Amino acid sequence: MEEFDEGILNNELRDDEQFEIRLRPQRLEEFQGQAPVKDNLKVFVTAARGRQSALDHVFLSGPPGLGKTTLAGILAHEMGAEFKVTSAPALEKPKDLAGLLTSMSEGTLFFIDEIHRLRPAIEEMLYIAMEDYELDWIIGQGPAARNIRIPLPPFTLVGATTKPGKVAGPLYSRFGITVRLELYSEEEIELVLHRSAKLLGIECSEAAVNMLARSARGTPRVANRLLRRVRDFAEVLHDGTIQVSIVEQALQRLLIDSIGLEHHDREILKTIIRNYAGGPVGAETLAISIGESIDTLEDFYEPYLIRSGLLKRTPRGRMVTPRAYTHLGLEPPGTPDNGNEQLLF
Repeated sequence: MEEFDEGILNNELRDDEQFEIRLRPQRLEEFQGQAPVKDNLKVFVTAARGRQSALDHVFLSGPPGLGKTTLAGILAHEMGAEFKVTSAPALEKPKDLAGLLTSMSEGTLFFIDEIHRLRPAIEEMLYIAMEDYELDWIIGQGPAARNIRIPLPPFTLVGATTKPGKVAGPLYSRFGITVRLELYSEEEIELVLHRSAKLLGIECSEAAVNMLARSARGTPRVANRLLRRVRDFAEVLHDGTIQVSIVEQALQRLLIDSIGLEHHDREILKTIIRNYAGGPVGAETLAISIGESIDTLEDFYEPYLIRSGLLKRTPRGRMVTPRAYTHLGLEPPGTPDNGNEQLLF
């Protein structure tokens, strides 16, 4: 069998990733938020450890930045298992997957990020590996080719995706545990910020934490990024302590408003209002207008705009809501919906 390219494992990490790793919890009790998910996973882990068997295959889905990779690492730690990480785009050839699978020890937790992007040939190899812990491999070519089955040690595949609908049915059905992560509440984000500030030795007032939580888009990754940037402003322009005044100044300079909208979020809303009279406008047309791909529009920008009540999808396309006009300081068409103003900030 050909050797696999070790580059498909994520060994070289950027500074931002190193920062995130420092803050990643190691146990389920340390993981903030997602209480129902944690409670269920604790049961599954305890049961698997009691049987001294590998944890069943786990499917994690949800918006980016909610902790899918972190949860996979926690599961490996809780099971006392080896943790191998890769992403679907990195698995270019069947030999890449074969090399990883045959190098695993018993109980290894094998994490594949963006699993919806697996190539068909590699996806089909996973079917037998997940069900029978065997690897189908063809030796030779032409009339002399023959198929052999290579036994694999029992392992746990953890697949993560932001697009569960694009995962093939036969692959999805082979996961015994399915988990959907939801956007965090402000209270849960505050818990994340308190923990991160403590680990980093940052002094942060309660009011400042509240303001950061409101601007974090319900996403721990965004919350930690904002904490990191506000810390920079606090250290350079103040005494290092994060107060409300520092948070306000930092958010203003970063072009982030009171509910977490960044410059590009506001431009999407303004484009729909200015160019398309508030909508409806098709996703493809809107993506071209703002210079983004449809995937980026639908996966990164729209979920939070919709959750915030500023944008809605209709059968005819995207439309802004009266609340969007109010938030942007514009006069909505027709009668203003004053009853929604209290929900803006």
